Amino acid sequence: MSVQTPGADATDDRTDGSTLDGVARPIAGGWPLDGALARLVLEAGPHAMTVSDPNLPDDPVVWCNTAFTALTGYAADEVVGRNCRFLQCDTTDPAAVDRVRAALAAGEDLRETLLNARKDGSQFWNQLAVAHVRDADGHVMYRVGVQVDVTAETVGDAARTLELTLMHRTADRLELLATVGDELSRHLDYDAAVAALADTVVPRMATWGFVAMVSEGGRFERVHVAATDPARRAAAHALGSQGTSWLLRSPRVAETLAADATHVPVTLPVDVASLPGRTTPDELRLLHELGLGSAMLVPVTGRGRVLGVLCLVHEDVDGFDREAVVTAAHLGRRAGVLLENVRLYLAERDAALTLQHSLLPVLGDVGGLDVAASYLPSGRRAEVGGDWFDAYVLPDGSTSLTVGDVVGHDLRAAASMGQLRTLLRTAVWRGDSPGAALRRLDGLVGALDLGDVATCVLLRWRRTRDGAHVTWSSAGHPPGLVRLPDGTVERLDGGRRTPVGLPSPQSRTAPEASRELPRGSVVVLYSDGLVERRDRGLREGIEALEAHLATLPPDADATTVRDALVADVVDGGQEDDVCVLVVRVD
Repeated sequence: MSVQTPGADATDDRTDGSTLDGVARPIAGGWPLDGALARLVLEAGPHAMTVSDPNLPDDPVVWCNTAFTALTGYAADEVVGRNCRFLQCDTTDPAAVDRVRAALAAGEDLRETLLNARKDGSQFWNQLAVAHVRDADGHVMYRVGVQVDVTAETVGDAARTLELTLMHRTADRLELLATVGDELSRHLDYDAAVAALADTVVPRMATWGFVAMVSEGGRFERVHVAATDPARRAAAHALGSQGTSWLLRSPRVAETLAADATHVPVTLPVDVASLPGRTTPDELRLLHELGLGSAMLVPVTGRGRVLGVLCLVHEDVDGFDREAVVTAAHLGRRAGVLLENVRLYLAERDAALTLQHSLLPVLGDVGGLDVAASYLPSGRRAEVGGDWFDAYVLPDGSTSLTVGDVVGHDLRAAASMGQLRTLLRTAVWRGDSPGAALRRLDGLVGALDLGDVATCVLLRWRRTRDGAHVTWSSAGHPPGLVRLPDGTVERLDGGRRTPVGLPSPQSRTAPEASRELPRGSVVVLYSDGLVERRDRGLREGIEALEAHLATLPPDADATTVRDALVADVVDGGQEDDVCVLVVRVD
């Protein structure tokens, strides 16, 4: 706002002060304003107002109204003759003052909010507006300042801004914790989980960093270095490949590992001066390339003990604020529990697989047949399963081949599998045909009150001059497949009965089927884990297995066929255990 006044009246009463309110001003240069209405508006108005004269040294105040005295506590005789900067205090924003000075120097009107102080020392937020009064030639004669107390509005806005900032920071922290949880939960491999922790946290919080995990004996067993800038990732990889000697020589890392589970992470400037004495030249070069400013070491804590350390390094000396320390403390505790869960899962899984494999046979020379078998554990469970295979030569020279599956994935299923396998071996060894052996097994399960349900396919193999004669019976199991020398794939249908452990129709004869197989034929017995998935049913899975079996070379041996089927159908994350037994007619 600029106001122009007639030049003829511009110099009235400049030597004896204004008589605006009937009080003579104590300095020369009073403001010449006549008229009762003007005096009433300016003097009795609700807003604090001042008038200053920029043509006098230091731009002094030449008039103020009673509202200014009410707002600031300063009487008119304490104000007139002084520059309005006396309202400033120690906490006034220097940047805001600089903006005011720049606008006044340029002769521009302005609006700014500053933190000022009253005469009694109390502070208030002053919304200052300054307008220039110019003569007809555009020369600035006076500056009119209007001050409004906006403390309530400013404090409220600041509180709301702070609240929103805290909410955003809390949301960011929770989102990062959730991301870390999701990433670590995806990995069942310990090395991959450790790498995922560093790769997830470092880009969100630091220039670079590493995760170092120790064994129960206190030795470093996993170290992964990550960098945020892609240009520095080669250096991070190279540092991670240097071994752990640079970690062993770090006193801060040692202190963090020796701390208890309640240790709070702290940030410190990197002690660059000591690095040459505890690193090799290559390590020192890589550390400088990655950036050395400040570091924060966070204990990764599991259930009551320190499992490792998460180190975050920022290239700036003051790279971490208090919020980062709080977030890192939460990360150390959450990641530690998740990593310990992975470690416990793997230990349990190793024990389960050891038990599982101890219950399965080791195939040696099975009557001179070309035989290959595999058991693959579920990719999502640590429990042992009930799948099994068996192959052995009988007293009459024939060979018994079996694939079975006990319902369940726990130690009970494994124990039941061992019992059923032994009972079935007994029935087959005494000379029972496949159908009779399965019926006897079903009777024993009921008589011994085992209470288990299992599917099973039992096949007896007899050599013939032209190939082999096979007889089989299936207790609710997926059908075996045979690939003929011309590439045709057929199912070993027939001889079907209900699963072992479920009621079956009374019959004098046990269901079984048989057929002749020419030389070059391949028989495949398998459990449902090989063909059944969430995204497809059993029927579609069997059809896919048939199609792939038909594409294999006609001269492929049993091992080649087994490996090809497993590689094609099993993706390493199957939800069920898998058994495969392959026999080739030589």
